[in-house]
Amino acid sequence: MPNLKTKYTEEVAPALMQKFNYKSTMQIPRIEKIVINVGCSEARENPKVLDNVVRDLGIITGQKAVVTKAKKSVANFKLREGMPIGAKVTLRHDKMWEFMDRLFNVALPRVRDFRGINANAFDGRGNYALGIKEQLIFPEIEYDKIDKIRGMDIVICTTAQSDEEARELLTLVGAPFAK
Repeated sequence: MPNLKTKYTEEVAPALMQKFNYKSTMQIPRIEKIVINVGCSEARENPKVLDNVVRDLGIITGQKAVVTKAKKSVANFKLREGMPIGAKVTLRHDKMWEFMDRLFNVALPRVRDFRGINANAFDGRGNYALGIKEQLIFPEIEYDKIDKIRGMDIVICTTAQSDEEARELLTLVGAPFAK
């Protein structure tokens, strides 16, 4: 069982139950999934670029990425419906907990001039979105084997009803929020 999951069940859940006075244990907010998305506009001209993106995401998450396709045609971007434009991975259960542990304790502290993540990046429904400028902060990625530095969006989806509950959940789990 992952360390963060153990911490959640033994420390975080009881603390949340006490702070928000829940009547049932099913009301306690929990983390449902983590979605990692990489948008890649160069894939329009060169479809081979997506292979590198999928490989990098696979190395980082330990799970094969799914290629995302354009939903609408946009003439200004020379984009047609159905063209591949990125890749995403949805993590759940143990892989999610392992990834979050590595993100908070290993990857984010490697960011240059890191002072913490923004505590206001919640969407109003208890989900947290985080943008990363380069995939090199993950120790699994070797600098020599990447073709280009790419960013990624990481969304942590929770069952919390409000941003306050979600912020408390992530703080107790160990998210390095800026002071």
